[in-house]
Amino acid sequence: MHARMMHREVMTNLNLTWPTLAAALGTGLVAGMFYAFSSFVMPALGRLPAPHGVAAMQSINVTVLTPSFLAIFLGSAVVAAALGVHAVIYWDRPGAALRLAGAGLYLVGTIAVTRLGNIPMNNAIAALDPATPEAAAYWAKYLSTWVMWNTVRTAAALAAAGAFAWSLRTAAAA
Repeated sequence: MHARMMHREVMTNLNLTWPTLAAALGTGLVAGMFYAFSSFVMPALGRLPAPHGVAAMQSINVTVLTPSFLAIFLGSAVVAAALGVHAVIYWDRPGAALRLAGAGLYLVGTIAVTRLGNIPMNNAIAALDPATPEAAAYWAKYLSTWVMWNTVRTAAALAAAGAFAWSLRTAAAA
């Protein structure tokens, strides 16, 4: 390989190290947050009387929208999308398939599932008066369906983190 081409190859891989590491850490952090909800937060809320569980979830859905959460959640999506585009353009680069897989897993399995599954359910529960029978009936359905979609996005974010991390190893070994 010509020295100039070799230098460009090394620089391309180095230039991807930090964004790929950021994507791996960000998606892993999101997976951990979502895992906590599926494994113990939602089961704990499910043990409360329905009006208390609904009111607690309404409060959580408002307080989660902090700059720190949104920076990690949406920032990871921006970095993942950029890495996915880069992987398509530079498909021959080491780790490109893994970066594209990580991007797809996070953007579809986490962001799209959140937008199409969890957010509509959160909006529906936000509109309810916790003390009504309608809220209690919705809460029973909400618990199982919301957790199912949350578990999908947890697995997708974790798999994305794994793909991004593995792509770092693949690129380093090349």
